[in-house]
Amino acid sequence: MAIESISKAMKSGAPQAEACEVVGIKLRTFQRWKKTGVVDGRTTAIKTPSNKLSQQEKEAIITICNSPEFSSRSPKQIVPILADRGLYLGSESSFYRIMREAGLLKRRGRAKNAVVRLKPKTYTADGRNQVWSWDITYMATSIRGSFFYLYLIMDIYSRKIVGWEIHDIQLADLASELLEKTRLSEGLTPDHSVVLHSDNGGPMKGAAMVATMERLGVIPSLSRPSVSNDNPYSESLFKTLKYVPSYPDKPFETIELAREWTLKFVCWYNQEHHHSGINHVTPNQRHNGEDIAILEQRKEVYEAAKNRYPSRWSGNTRNWDHQAKVKLNPSNETDPISTVKNAV
Repeated sequence: MAIESISKAMKSGAPQAEACEVVGIKLRTFQRWKKTGVVDGRTTAIKTPSNKLSQQEKEAIITICNSPEFSSRSPKQIVPILADRGLYLGSESSFYRIMREAGLLKRRGRAKNAVVRLKPKTYTADGRNQVWSWDITYMATSIRGSFFYLYLIMDIYSRKIVGWEIHDIQLADLASELLEKTRLSEGLTPDHSVVLHSDNGGPMKGAAMVATMERLGVIPSLSRPSVSNDNPYSESLFKTLKYVPSYPDKPFETIELAREWTLKFVCWYNQEHHHSGINHVTPNQRHNGEDIAILEQRKEVYEAAKNRYPSRWSGNTRNWDHQAKVKLNPSNETDPISTVKNAV
């Protein structure tokens, strides 16, 4: 009946594939039936693999996995041990499949399940003093095992170091004092909201720091535990600090010497260092809005050079465009992300 119906439909001009779909069979099935003249019933046939484990064999594997000797071992350990005893019940993949079907596929032993932590929220800065990043780094002293601690806050939009202090201890109280001083030095009004991103260290989450942020209207943002990539701006800055040629070869003798050197570094970094992340202008130039004119001038210089020597360029000149927005922990999604102003 299926062959007849499809044949009539085809004579009436219906496409063969669509006629088969209406009847409920595949095109290849119709062609096979028509060629052999036999309806073989393959569409409803259920094949059982010849090498399929029996129910008795599956129960034996489950019993072995639940036994006191193997209850804390994985199939990768169980199968070789059984082989040493001259016993083969199935492959490792068969063990895993059967354990999954029985609801036994979980961490075996005392190990806890891995905790999946979501990536921090994305923040976008399109101007200065919208998103800050801060962290603490060690500075070696002449006493073995003793360190000075550099507290440092930077603006991710301009990469400017907006606040820093050095102490011989890590405390949330000291961090909260630095935050207040930084807001004052930047001239922020009481109603100016800023996002402050940090890692999960004690000073970052201490009661004094949390209370200060709430009082000042600072929006907290924390990295995932042990994920340094969530705080890339501070980590990159600390690498620049530790690998700059002027960094002392020997540990600091006193905290005053550490502060003196850090002051010189901050002045150089903010005023002279042409930062690659902001198209090689200084953090101060970008923080003050001077970078737009500087980049436009560079663009004109390159265009003029190209007009004089066009054979030296195979394409466009170097990109000197102003980077209008900077993102902290950008999302992989394609949806546009609102700016910090909208988030606030």
